[in-house]
Amino acid sequence: MERYIRFEAPEGEGWGIFKDGKIVGLSGNPAVQSEETNRYYEPSGVRLLAPVQPSKIICIGLNYKEHVKESQSADKAPEEPLLFSKPPSAVLGPGGRIVRPPMAERVDYEGELGVVIGRQCKNVAEIESEDYIFGFTCVNDVTARDLQRKDGQWTRAKGFDTFCPVGPWVTGRLNYEDLLIETYLNGELKQSARTSMMIFRIPRLVSFISKVMTLYPGDLICTGTPSGINPMQAGDRVEIRIEGIGSLVNDVI
Repeated sequence: MERYIRFEAPEGEGWGIFKDGKIVGLSGNPAVQSEETNRYYEPSGVRLLAPVQPSKIICIGLNYKEHVKESQSADKAPEEPLLFSKPPSAVLGPGGRIVRPPMAERVDYEGELGVVIGRQCKNVAEIESEDYIFGFTCVNDVTARDLQRKDGQWTRAKGFDTFCPVGPWVTGRLNYEDLLIETYLNGELKQSARTSMMIFRIPRLVSFISKVMTLYPGDLICTGTPSGINPMQAGDRVEIRIEGIGSLVNDVI
């Protein structure tokens, strides 16, 4: 199974793919267009960066029934996918530090499955949606919960720098319909669900979003978080694990 990465090496940043225990360099973002080069890297000699550079990040709110029950922003599940966005400046790579902003009193983790788009996507039928998906990754939809409640809309609460950790890589051709997704805070399991529990499944989400806005190769869709959200404090470590993908770990400062 393909694992596509973006990394920093002594000679600079690059894109790559894991093959036979090595990293093979790529000529560019594989979700957009790239080919293999003759450059090879040892995994121990590079630092992983966020494996996406999206033009936009589209997120889905309240997409698990149990999360709807614990949420104070709705008393019932939405009838259509509830969309909001994060700016690309919120993206943070694996091992990066989530910064608690001074204006926020409560900052929560939200473990999610991320979908990376691989083809320009506009007005796509649900049955054709899979043809437009490049791959999948782990996402932490970090949220300033008190600001979300205060503002009544979510741009500020979701949009701070470092509030969208992504990684550690993008996995292609994954059977995504029933994956285990877990979140650990300081090693303690806090969230556990399966992607089959989503209210709106991934083909519906891709189709629905594409009828609102054009999705471009490399764009990121965050598909919603299960129940079990809790605040993070400075010094905490949060880990998102998704079956078939891997583990995204970030510390909080």
